Amino acid sequence: MEDNNGHFSSRDCIIQLISTRMASRQAMQRLLRDSGAGITFEMLQIMSCLWTEQGISQQTLAVRTSKDKACLTNLMLNLEKKGYVCRREDTKDKRNKLVYLTDEGEAFRRWISPKLSAYYTRLDEILGKDVIKQTEKLLKDLQHAIETY
Repeated sequence: MEDNNGHFSSRDCIIQLISTRMASRQAMQRLLRDSGAGITFEMLQIMSCLWTEQGISQQTLAVRTSKDKACLTNLMLNLEKKGYVCRREDTKDKRNKLVYLTDEGEAFRRWISPKLSAYYTRLDEILGKDVIKQTEKLLKDLQHAIETY
C-alpha cells in the first residue's frame, strides 16, 4: 500500500506475499477437490517432496514443507492409510524413520501430474517467463533479507 509520499513499505510487501500464498493454496485445494484427488494440499506437499527424493527422514520432510513434527506425523499417518507412503527404520540411525512412496503413491503421482502440469502451464502463459523469473529472484531476495534480519 502506498503512503502519502508514494512509498511502499516492506510490511505491505509481506502482506501481499501472505495473500498470494493463501490464494495459491486455495487454488491448489480447489484443483485437488475438483479432480477428486482425495488428498489435502498439505499431503500433496509431502508427496511432492517424495517425487523428487525417496528415503528421506521425517525431519527433512518437516523442514522442506515447513511443518512441525506433530503436524507431519498426522499427515504421514493419513498418507499411510491411503497406501501412498511407507516409513522404514533408518539402518544408520534407528531413531529415524525414512519415508518412501509406495506403488500406489507412484500411481497417484502419474495420475495427478498432468493436472498439476496444466495448472503451472496456465500460470506460465498468464505471467510469461520473464515475470516468473523476476518474481522468483525478488522472492529469494526477500527471503534472504528476512532470514538475515
